[in-house]
Amino acid sequence: MTEQELKSAIEKFTSLVKEQNERSDRIKSQGDFIDYSKLDKIIIGVCGGDGIGPFITKESARVLSFMLKDEVESGKVELRYIDGLTIENRVKANKAIPDDVMDELKACHVILKGPTTTPQAGDPWPNIESANVAMRKALDLFANVRPVKVPDEGIDWTFFRENTEGAYAVGSKGVNITDDLAMDFVVTTTEGTQRIARLAYEYAKKNGKDRVSIITKANIIKTTDGKFLRLCKEIGQEYPDITTDEWYIDITTAKLIDKKRRSDFKVFVLPNLYGDIITDEAAEFQGGVGTAGSANIGKRYAMFEAIHGSAPRMVKEGRGIYADPCSMLRATVMLLSHIGMQDKADLLEKALDICMYEEKKLAITGRDTGCTCEEFGNYVMDTVQKIS
Repeated sequence: MTEQELKSAIEKFTSLVKEQNERSDRIKSQGDFIDYSKLDKIIIGVCGGDGIGPFITKESARVLSFMLKDEVESGKVELRYIDGLTIENRVKANKAIPDDVMDELKACHVILKGPTTTPQAGDPWPNIESANVAMRKALDLFANVRPVKVPDEGIDWTFFRENTEGAYAVGSKGVNITDDLAMDFVVTTTEGTQRIARLAYEYAKKNGKDRVSIITKANIIKTTDGKFLRLCKEIGQEYPDITTDEWYIDITTAKLIDKKRRSDFKVFVLPNLYGDIITDEAAEFQGGVGTAGSANIGKRYAMFEAIHGSAPRMVKEGRGIYADPCSMLRATVMLLSHIGMQDKADLLEKALDICMYEEKKLAITGRDTGCTCEEFGNYVMDTVQKIS
């Protein structure tokens, strides 16, 4: 390593430290969560993304419009459609989220967002940041909440994944120090950890969950994971009626498939990377990532999405119309709950359970051997009408 290479690496690291310290200060200055009941109008941004995103997001928006027909007609709710998150448009602007699209997103209160393509090595696209990561950071959506429920297996899990820190905080800003040495960085702040921990424990308290499991690799990643574990345990001491336990991420992945132990888990709180991986594993018990939605919660904004990718191959093969909308419909349930319309959320969730697990009149295969995305949406709305 030359002196110039070392100097350049130190300069880049210094810049990152200053950037993350400023972000930590911004977190400290935030106010309370938005109260949707006090808004004259709730603006829901509908952003299709790319790949199969527009197909499944269109269907979710259609079901959402159906569920909120009276509120839309009275002006209490507005669905605002936002284009511009396609990979082509993001590459053209050379930004994870073009400035005009970001302005449109910030004019909404909540966002229903389809999957977006993130370039990786070997792709024909330049190395722009993930639109998801950029949106979470720009709107400070610090909590990624992913529920997984399989009653027959005794599974009722809710994951609180820290969404803006960890290995993803500066994931596109690593340093190639020399041709032989590259380094990335992990970020953990006091404020960032405390708020995700408190949200997890508050959820457990309000929903009658008696256990919160803290997931780290603190025995190896001693500084950042160690800090996350310590702060979460401190928050847990404020909730004496809730049992707190701690697990390493590697053994957790094993215990989720252990039929004797997995029903012990209730609520998880964990750093960004571990949460990304383990929630995909958990979704498999429910029928795969195509069945799982997620919420991205902040104090001012919230975004609801599928947990899977954009599946560009399906679109290239002409199979976009057969994409499974269940992940986005599950996200729509979470959206309705978040804006205070719990009765409608419960109704849609019950209809989805009937369509996906009980009646199963229509099968989704991702091909012409099954129903289309639109046909399944019709099935869900027909079911809502029957049970309401």
